[in-house]
Amino acid sequence: MTLLEQLEIKHAIFLAPMAGVSTPELAAEVSNQGALGSLGLGASTAEAARQQILATQALTDQPFQVNFFCHQSAALDSQTAQQWIQHLQPQFAKYGATPPEQLRCIYPSFLDNDDFLNVLLETRPKAVSFHFGIPHAHQIQALKNAGIITLVSATHLTEAQAIEAAGIDIIIAQGIEAGGHRGIFNQSFDSCIKTADLVQLLKKHCSAPVVAAGGIMIGQQAKAMLQLGADAVQLGTAFVQCKTSNANDAYRKALFNQPLTQVTASISGRPARGLINHWHTQVDAPDRPPVAAYPYAYDLGKQLHAAASQQGDHGFGAFWAGSNAAQIRELEAADLVNQLVLEMNIA
Repeated sequence: MTLLEQLEIKHAIFLAPMAGVSTPELAAEVSNQGALGSLGLGASTAEAARQQILATQALTDQPFQVNFFCHQSAALDSQTAQQWIQHLQPQFAKYGATPPEQLRCIYPSFLDNDDFLNVLLETRPKAVSFHFGIPHAHQIQALKNAGIITLVSATHLTEAQAIEAAGIDIIIAQGIEAGGHRGIFNQSFDSCIKTADLVQLLKKHCSAPVVAAGGIMIGQQAKAMLQLGADAVQLGTAFVQCKTSNANDAYRKALFNQPLTQVTASISGRPARGLINHWHTQVDAPDRPPVAAYPYAYDLGKQLHAAASQQGDHGFGAFWAGSNAAQIRELEAADLVNQLVLEMNIA
């Protein structure tokens, strides 16, 4: 059975599940065109996740994936956190704001309990993907018993082999060009391998289907990944500009006006690729202290962005974007899927 048959989709195109940007409307528009829509639910509560899945199911009867974070929840190191707060205090002061005294754990992990799993077993989406790690064995088995297809992001070969050994159905090959958070399991090691190289490596050593993700903006790039052996491609940045995404106006404008990207861990506590802004040019200095752990650092980053935005400065936004962002087009989701398919089929 091919990947398309397994997922019951027409086109080998996945919408990347972008937490904070994805919406039921965007997911449904992509799925209704024969590709695989998605919901990024890693930043949601269990009840909010449930409502978004139900809303998407009301808009489409086609398959879509949902996504959760599988990070290892870390206890906050108070000394590191205070150093990080102190480091960003001058940035807050520029906008007449004061940083918080304590940082909060704003994003739960799928691994922490079975609340998200129970939502999935109730709502039964076609597929569920995971970032930062692999679910517990009992969670994987429960999803399999429910007939839900599983996917996990891999950034290098050993992660992919662990994913396959755990019984996951599909591997997302996330290259260094990908926008948003790196899916690395262990933050002390990142191979930084390119998408094309990672696809070829995984196709050689793994038997599970492989989806190429990272820096893909146009159909010709997608076609090149398929020719390298990828079973499908996943695009996120290209869809951020769609009217049905949840991106704000500043994010949309930045995509077209300043489409240079760089990886930083300063925004959230985990390395992630985004449009170059104040984080990269003002915070990431050689004397920068260690960043507070994820997602505690993200709590501080969001508060700094809110303070700056109130003064009309959007330079501290988490404007995630992949390499080749300059190649995105101003198209609605259905038209973009159709354009990608057309480009992928050009001889």
